[in-house]
Amino acid sequence: MVCLLCGHRTSSITHPKRGVYHLCPHCELITLDPSFHPSEEQAFLEYSLHENSSEDPRYVSYFRSFIEGAVLPFAPKGRRALDFGSGPEPVLATLLQGEYGYQTDIYDLFFSPAKVYADRSYDLITCTEVVEHMGDPLSAFRLFASLLNRGGILSVMTALHPQDEKKFLLWHYIQERTHTAFYSLKTLGYLAKATGLSLLYCDGVRYACFGKKACS
Repeated sequence: MVCLLCGHRTSSITHPKRGVYHLCPHCELITLDPSFHPSEEQAFLEYSLHENSSEDPRYVSYFRSFIEGAVLPFAPKGRRALDFGSGPEPVLATLLQGEYGYQTDIYDLFFSPAKVYADRSYDLITCTEVVEHMGDPLSAFRLFASLLNRGGILSVMTALHPQDEKKFLLWHYIQERTHTAFYSLKTLGYLAKATGLSLLYCDGVRYACFGKKACS
């Protein structure tokens, strides 16, 4: 199979229960073979089981740490934001709007499916625990780049995969059946280059921030 991101030939990693994964030696994207993807109905049921609420102080703190680590240090002056993949309860969007002064739109494939972003542009796009669910990461990042204003940022949260194949097969992140795409620092750099963005920051664990060049 060829890599969905860079077109290079991949090698296979087989998990006895989870299925076959394709590892690209060039950009290091790892994807679950489409034959093992859950259906939309199965994915919706999985997402509906998530108990993430603004009433849970640990969950709120989880997002506040993301904002402080991957948004605020790089934030432009503009205050128009999109939370892409906002989930059943838009906790991050509520924080951005209520505590940080961002006018925030939300989109979620299942829970807020109206494409409110279609005729708008943004200074900030957040995408937390979402890109690992994407079947076509390159198209998604091209969309993000097209929606960003000049000088805007895209802040992403996703766990970066282990480099060792044995560790990957034991990794907790692949236990979630809706997780179908996995990234490394090299993958994020490739996505940035392919979409005209700059990788401004990556903590090497799960936070990354991309920027769209401001007009000179």
